[in-house]
Amino acid sequence: MPPIRKDPNPRMPYQHANPVEALSDIVIPNAIPEDERIWVPQGENVWFRPLCLNRSQGYWMNLLRVRKSGVLSRHRHPQAVHGFVLKGRWHYLEHDWVAEEGGYVFEPPGETHTLVVPDDVEEMITFFQVNGIMVYVDAYGDPLGIEDVFTKIDLCRAHYTAVGLGADYVEQFIR
Repeated sequence: MPPIRKDPNPRMPYQHANPVEALSDIVIPNAIPEDERIWVPQGENVWFRPLCLNRSQGYWMNLLRVRKSGVLSRHRHPQAVHGFVLKGRWHYLEHDWVAEEGGYVFEPPGETHTLVVPDDVEEMITFFQVNGIMVYVDAYGDPLGIEDVFTKIDLCRAHYTAVGLGADYVEQFIR
């Protein structure tokens, strides 16, 4: 493979058109919104803030905000999940590590784990990229429900309609 040449004009923007089929960028200046209506309720004292809902590739990126302690959910996913803790901390009952503020977590495909927010954490916010689906299960692995990018979109549409932002508000996050 030939070496990469030095660009003679590195500050000049690209001079050709991008493909017409290319989707538009998503740019969110304030990912942690001041407007509470942007947070979509997912359960009691649990919300998510969509960042990218990629229906063509079946993944979603969101901020998960939890304002309660205790067990949040037990789940499994057939594809990898990435997380970055922005505030607070959490752990899985099945592991001895703790995901703390500023920490990154990689969850391998196929793993089942039970997410817990410790008693002394008032608020936890974690950025997650979830690929594929999440299957909620009981302690023995029997399915209780699923979540995917399409159920996330449906939750957003219903919530944004109910709070006056309109069902189309979610469109800015869909790719």
